[in-house]
Amino acid sequence: MRIPCPYCGERDAQEFVYRGDAAPTRPTGDEDFVDYVYARANPAGPMHEHWYHAQGCRTWLLVERDTRTHEILSARLAREAAQ
Repeated sequence: MRIPCPYCGERDAQEFVYRGDAAPTRPTGDEDFVDYVYARANPAGPMHEHWYHAQGCRTWLLVERDTRTHEILSARLAREAAQ
């Protein structure tokens, strides 16, 4: 799989560290924390994920990837997506 880094260009996925689904937000209550840690959806289709370019520019990316085909639909800097 090839991931397009905004700084380094298209790179092999082995240069990145996968963090996971970008949608969940950390809850403030103890009861919801167990579900946040252990109960995750496994959607089929496009989803937003966090990837860290560890072997390159060392930036966090927000990647939209189709989980059925592993096609990368978009990639942008996570800090820009958070604004």
